[in-house]
Amino acid sequence: MSRYRNLSLFLLLAALWGSAFMAINAGLAYFPPVLFAALRYDVAGVVMLAYAWHVADDPIPRGRGEWTLVAVGAVLLIAAYHVFLFIGEADPAVTSAIAAVIVSLSPVLTTVFARAFLPSERLTAIGVIGLLVGLVGAVVLAAPDPGNLTGDGTFAKFLVFLAAAAFALGSVLTRAVDAKMEIETMEAWAMVLGAVIMHAVSFGMGESMADVTWTTEALLALGYLAIGASAIGFLVYFDLLERLGPIEINLVSYVAPVFAAVSGWIFLSEGITVTTVAGFLLICVGFALVKREAIRSELRRRGVGV
Repeated sequence: MSRYRNLSLFLLLAALWGSAFMAINAGLAYFPPVLFAALRYDVAGVVMLAYAWHVADDPIPRGRGEWTLVAVGAVLLIAAYHVFLFIGEADPAVTSAIAAVIVSLSPVLTTVFARAFLPSERLTAIGVIGLLVGLVGAVVLAAPDPGNLTGDGTFAKFLVFLAAAAFALGSVLTRAVDAKMEIETMEAWAMVLGAVIMHAVSFGMGESMADVTWTTEALLALGYLAIGASAIGFLVYFDLLERLGPIEINLVSYVAPVFAAVSGWIFLSEGITVTTVAGFLLICVGFALVKREAIRSELRRRGVGV
């Protein structure tokens, strides 16, 4: 049952974070980028803090270790990732396809950081091949224009790369910090502190609420990102991080583009092409290579010879 639970939560997370690309693109038409990210976590942080106060045995971090864990989450997983990503995607030269390719580097970057901080999380040679196959699948799925990857918006693309690196490093360090605390408490305080950091950055950039255009679409984008992709999404993420480790959970960035393509087709009438299907199949192959032992074990349990 644990395997099925993990798989179900993994797919839910991929769906929430994959469809978030559509909500981000919609919201950036109405919000300054960093202020948009900060407001997203104002809402998500308040919701999660109330939830943690209700369900957690201790809703307040205690001691240096727990506050260090919160700080890593706030600085890297929340603030740095979203500041770099939102500023990068605000550049017209950085399309959703290009951003998806860059963010899909996160599992590869995670293996690099894990070699330094978590030797026990290292992948085998076949696992590394699986990561690379999945990365190729993400590139094919996104179908970027090769002539535009290094063209205009080079600095913005570098910012998106920094976002992926920040998230990968944060995933590894939250696992490496020697502290045990309830997921709800850690997530809530990381979001609140991350929002404070982003508001400081937004203020320093000269953004203000006067720059926001409040419309129904703006509210829907903000609400979905705050509740769905952030509050629920990170709750699932940290739960799976404990169960699977940073390398396997960050494979979600390979699967998320599938849901991004499907949500774009449903809500924005974006077509699903041959490259979309081919990319999806490559992602499945890469995922199967990384998870081959779990798949083999499950088949044997069901009496299928492998």
